[in-house]
Amino acid sequence: MRLDELTKIEGLGPKSVKKLYEKLGVRNIKDLERAVRKGLVQEIPGFGEKTEKRILRSLEFSKKTSGRILLDKASAIAQSIKKRIGGIEGVSLCEVAGSFRRRKETIGDLDLLVVAKNPARIMDSFVRMEGVGRVLAHGKTKSSITLKSGLDVDLRIVPKESCGAALNYFTGSKEHNIALREIAIKKGLKLNEYGLFKGEKVIAGKNEEKLYEALGLEYVPPELRENTGEIEASMRRKGSRLPKLIGYDTLKGDLQVQTEWSDGVASIEEMAREALRRGLSYIAITDHTKRLTIANGLNEKRLTLQAKEIDRANIALKGKITILKGTECDILKDGSLDLSDKVLAKLDVVGASVHSYFNLERKAQTERIIKAMENPNVDIIFHPTGRLIGRRDAYAIDIDAIIKAAKRTGTILEIDAFPDRLDLCDEYIKKCVVSGVKLAIDSDAHAPEHFSVLEFGLAQARRGWATKGDVINTRNLFDLKKLLK
Repeated sequence: MRLDELTKIEGLGPKSVKKLYEKLGVRNIKDLERAVRKGLVQEIPGFGEKTEKRILRSLEFSKKTSGRILLDKASAIAQSIKKRIGGIEGVSLCEVAGSFRRRKETIGDLDLLVVAKNPARIMDSFVRMEGVGRVLAHGKTKSSITLKSGLDVDLRIVPKESCGAALNYFTGSKEHNIALREIAIKKGLKLNEYGLFKGEKVIAGKNEEKLYEALGLEYVPPELRENTGEIEASMRRKGSRLPKLIGYDTLKGDLQVQTEWSDGVASIEEMAREALRRGLSYIAITDHTKRLTIANGLNEKRLTLQAKEIDRANIALKGKITILKGTECDILKDGSLDLSDKVLAKLDVVGASVHSYFNLERKAQTERIIKAMENPNVDIIFHPTGRLIGRRDAYAIDIDAIIKAAKRTGTILEIDAFPDRLDLCDEYIKKCVVSGVKLAIDSDAHAPEHFSVLEFGLAQARRGWATKGDVINTRNLFDLKKLLK
């Protein structure tokens, strides 16, 4: 029985799942889809036709992303395997390539490349690792396994003199690699996973940087290798250069943090101390507002009490980190806000977000968000498209109109770093960068350990061609405040 997997479907919580099981005997996704397509779900009290249609949409969306896992899950697995294999005596290089190295939002499999003196020992250790469900191949230079989690992992032993070319080839993307090979051919060269050749002579291959240099290109960071303009930009043509991407160690603060005051699990001070431990110099406490009753949202009175608690926590922390007073204010159906302007004006940071009426028509949803941005108190739009990767598609909006309004109103758009959101997507981030709209990378932390997801937000920003200057919370607190309304 897999009742737990049913709660991943949009609109289904534990109570709904229990009712489906008791009334229709639904035990798993297949049972649910069968019941929905027969029209049985809408007959259960509390569901109805609209709910049934929403469940069907969610099921169909889930199918599109099946077989892939979120970046954070893949990262935990990849780091564990890399630590095990990389720690074997004789291993001089162990890298994870593929879509994981490009930091795609979801990962279908993992590709490990290893340089080692003792290939047989590496392969034996790999196929006997804890967590291996099935060995698909066990060879001298390549082995393949399926983990018990269902994820496929390939390991290849590559020669030291070819490791740069191999890393480039197996990192991809396919489209990026094809473009590189076409450039090589035009230069009378041949490029493959073993190196760059002129006839039989090896021109480059030991490291990636020399490989790009030999092709007359600037080195392209893995996150950009999608053939979306990075090849042309790397040619150093007039007016076109690759950006200096935001670094993984450049964030000074986090502007979306939830606590036990709403649906978080830790106190204000506990969240601040963990942020300090991770090297941040400021955070904004942005608990939900009153309309979101399921998240214990704050009304005006509780927000005032929370402000006093933030003052106490700031005193206790003695200036080691600054806690800003903020909110994640609900955007209502008509674009108005869940708290009064008088209350919002007293806060340091106001984030606004959509948590209801996801199915509004595109024009209405767009106008709703733009109206919120036009409020002089709203600094940031949190998770602007509302998607949940693998669970819920983004709501229908005119992103170009949103970006244009953000530029006009001086509103920041967020890159929510939580792995099931990564919202904005890389394509929209690039649109913001081109338009000069500033971004904020936030953890959306609900527990102290959630600050670790900031790295995935940074990866997403890099995939969207963002630089340090594009992201407001790379700045110190004094300079940050200049960019807020």
